[in-house]
Amino acid sequence: MSLPLLLFFFQFLSPSLQQFPRPCTTPDVLQSKRCCPVWPGDGSVCGSLSGRGFCQDVTVSDLPNGPQYPHSGLDDREQWPLVFYNQTCQCAGNYMGFDCGECKFGYFGANCGERQESVRKNIFQLSVSERQRFISYLNLAKTTVSPDYMIVTGVYSQMNNGSTPMFTNISVYDLFVWMHYYVSRDALLGGPGNVWADIDFAHESAAFLPWHRVYLLFWEHEIRKLTGDFNFTIPYWDWRDAQDCQVCTDELMGARSPLNPNLISPSSVFSSRKVICSQPEDYNQREVLCDGSPEGPLLRNPGNHDPNRVPRLLTSADVESVLSLTEYETGLMDRRANMSFRNALEGFASPETGLAVTGQSLMHNSLHVFMNGSMSSVQGSANDPIFLLHHAFIDSIFEQWLRRHQPPRTHYPTANAPIGHNDGFYMVPFIPLYRNGDYFLSTKALGYEYAYLQDPSQRFVQEFLTPYLEQAQQIWRWLLAAGLLGAAVAGIIATIITVACRRRLKRRKSSAYGERQPLLNSSEEEGSTSYQTTL
Repeated sequence: MSLPLLLFFFQFLSPSLQQFPRPCTTPDVLQSKRCCPVWPGDGSVCGSLSGRGFCQDVTVSDLPNGPQYPHSGLDDREQWPLVFYNQTCQCAGNYMGFDCGECKFGYFGANCGERQESVRKNIFQLSVSERQRFISYLNLAKTTVSPDYMIVTGVYSQMNNGSTPMFTNISVYDLFVWMHYYVSRDALLGGPGNVWADIDFAHESAAFLPWHRVYLLFWEHEIRKLTGDFNFTIPYWDWRDAQDCQVCTDELMGARSPLNPNLISPSSVFSSRKVICSQPEDYNQREVLCDGSPEGPLLRNPGNHDPNRVPRLLTSADVESVLSLTEYETGLMDRRANMSFRNALEGFASPETGLAVTGQSLMHNSLHVFMNGSMSSVQGSANDPIFLLHHAFIDSIFEQWLRRHQPPRTHYPTANAPIGHNDGFYMVPFIPLYRNGDYFLSTKALGYEYAYLQDPSQRFVQEFLTPYLEQAQQIWRWLLAAGLLGAAVAGIIATIITVACRRRLKRRKSSAYGERQPLLNSSEEEGSTSYQTTL
């Protein structure tokens, strides 16, 4: 059996890496707060018999948060994941997963001992088959119910101490839409519309870049598991100096509908998509969470946004200016931070000056607003598949900054960042648990690379040679058939020519041998006494 098939079989048996894993949504688990599933590979909790891991108490950081969220004990996410679970699997070595049944990022094989680096490519450098495969994977993820995870549809206080779980099924794609909603939703304080909006565990502070890095890695992981394609990577859209939405074509993310400029072209597979988690005001008024129900079509009207908020799209100069900032976080470490690389890249500070601005959306934020639709709302933005292409490129800029400045981990804030953003805080809503500061490191350590950041020789292979070879591999049967057919036709033609030449040569020889007799006859008839006649 080939290695890819072995990997697929092995990972198919193992539950994956998102929260809330099905084994941990039962009343017994919620009441015991012990999310330590059995690994099917050896039948032991956390794969302990195979040395993969063991069940361990969860210890959360007690370092202070910033002043942005003044409440305590009102939100399930405050000390993630203690409201739901106080014991989870602690994995050893290169093992990972909520049951330690999988491998850390960048590692493969039955014992997670094989190191492999994946390369994320520019979407415009993909071969035709790669583009089609990417679109088909997005469709498959949208229409396939996740076999391993569920989403929570209520807060823990509504579950009667865990005896009445509130979970529901969700598709693989919508699981990630819901996760982005859940991490950024307002805190419900009690009473219709009574919320605290200045709270976000993945935006407006230090965890913005590490959180989305993990989010994309898990998204890739789920697609690989769903399709069995372990070479799959998320492509990126290099939007520097773009004048419009270059990926908004029916061959890629969908063109604008000629019937309604806010909708996707009927010729695109994305025109029939339904969005979820797009009505946060309604949820707040009803004091509920998004339950994953379809809420209408995917909306997008690129370029028809408020030009005062986004005066123009991004340039290469903007990116270079942001990369020149040397400090990751400064000041209050929120949207008001000046000279902060994170704040400038996220789009709350000017790329030219590094100073925080109000009333404008820049850098990362600007493209969300420019799309003028589903992607323009933070909580529902992941409904649009352009979200993936955009954030992959944002992640690559983060990677450029890490390589250029090589900051030590101490540059990442350990205390006083807004709630959810300190180094030791576990990322909401992931289980198994991942600390923010653990992903303040290069993609090389996580097993992936960006094509445009490779050295020139590697870039040539990835961007030019590989697509042609892959295309040739796809059509080699046709090339072989064409070659055989061409050879047969050439053989037939050569045979015809050979036969014709032989016949012509034979006629010439016959004419040369019988040439004297006509001359003699002619001479005799004419009564001449030529030399030939006498002879």
